[in-house]
Amino acid sequence: MSKQITSRAENYSQWYNDLVVKAGLAENSAVRGCMVIKPWGYAIWEKMQRQLDKMFKETGHENAYFPLFIPKSFLSREAEHVEGFAKECAVVTHHRLMTNPDGPGVVVDPSAKLEEELIVRPTSETIIWSTYKNWISSYRDLPILVNQWANVVRWEMRTRLFLRTAEFLWQEGHTAHATREEALEEVKKMINVYAEFARNYMALPVIVGEKTESERFAGALNTFCIEAMMQDGKALQAGTSHFLGQNFAKAFDVKYQTKDGGLEYVWATSWGVSTRLMGALIMAHSDDNGLVLPPNLAPIQVVMVPIFNKDEQLKAVLAKMNEIKEQLVKLGISVKIDDRDNVRSGFKFAEWELKGVPVRLAVGPRDLENNTVEVARRDTLTKESVSGDLVVEHVKNLLEAIEKNVYQKALDFRNSHILKVDTWDEFKAKLEEGNFLLCHWDGTPETEAKIQEETKATIRCIPVDSCVCEEEGKCVYSGKPSHRRVVFAKAY
Repeated sequence: MSKQITSRAENYSQWYNDLVVKAGLAENSAVRGCMVIKPWGYAIWEKMQRQLDKMFKETGHENAYFPLFIPKSFLSREAEHVEGFAKECAVVTHHRLMTNPDGPGVVVDPSAKLEEELIVRPTSETIIWSTYKNWISSYRDLPILVNQWANVVRWEMRTRLFLRTAEFLWQEGHTAHATREEALEEVKKMINVYAEFARNYMALPVIVGEKTESERFAGALNTFCIEAMMQDGKALQAGTSHFLGQNFAKAFDVKYQTKDGGLEYVWATSWGVSTRLMGALIMAHSDDNGLVLPPNLAPIQVVMVPIFNKDEQLKAVLAKMNEIKEQLVKLGISVKIDDRDNVRSGFKFAEWELKGVPVRLAVGPRDLENNTVEVARRDTLTKESVSGDLVVEHVKNLLEAIEKNVYQKALDFRNSHILKVDTWDEFKAKLEEGNFLLCHWDGTPETEAKIQEETKATIRCIPVDSCVCEEEGKCVYSGKPSHRRVVFAKAY
């Protein structure tokens, strides 16, 4: 099956596309720019969603749901916000179809034009803050800590499965606070929640940092992000958390009465991750044989394949497998016995390897005689024979070892491709080799724009989770004084 996948060395982009489709994660739909997330891909997303939702609730957040449609006038209330999303908005202009009077099919009823056009949700700040105006009157109503799981539409011309589609799934947190300090604390707390999730569940090393002014979310005063490195050396923004100040509160006149009887505008945040995380998971860990999944996010952590020639052998083998499965399930490990009789065991091995199942167990008549189980691990493509009496504990420890190994491998790769660069010639050379570049920047948007124009590299972030970048130097492009290094890279 791996022969159906282009190798990374040959064409990394095609490798990714092949893998998404061949591993049964997603496919293009009949609707241009939209994708169908298939059961295996959606099962991974569900595990992401379940864990993130748990982490959000542990930090005091509640789930709600807001409308898919946003009145056009709402987007006009916050100038930077509407400018940032105007070119990506899908617009509903009519509310009814009619039978085509001139032929078969249906057409838009010209008499059903809406008085005000509706925007299909590209993000929900405006509709949510129009709602918060009804919820907030006093300091006693604050903070509001709300999250919603939803779909959004951003009309993309060039799409790519999981990474950039016209419609995608995400969560968006929207919180309201009495003070600037509380809002900033929320912003930093949530970006660290994302970082913890990426590192401990996705096995994805990320850099936590601030975005430059030109890279901030439309309408935000500050944006924090987590940036991850893919195996081609490009960056992928894996999550963002935004300090919105009082911009949306002022746009929708959301004030609260303070303890001393005054009136103040509310302070706002928003934060989100999307099915783009699926793309990050694939590109950070997988190989030329297929998907590699960290056990914490694998829908099936252990697959068991019986080896047999006769029906009576199968019965004995399955009995042993069910015994092992029962013990593994009690430990909270997800297990599948692949007892299909219409494909050979070799086909099953290749299929589950392609799908990235972390551990594969094989049992045949000879294993029953010797009380052994063949254990194969997906991350290293190695296998060993383990005593049947020890296999359950072995698998439990192996899953933990695989999670750590997948993370360490990604971390080692990233660290070997983060370089300090101090000259413009070196910048251009090392960028083309696929690296994150730690460089001095003079802090001006003009220099930032010129670097992007000449190299397609952007400032991914100003790191905040490490002091390694705090130092005096000269801008790699302009030669002007600089007080710290920032991370430049090409990005998805």
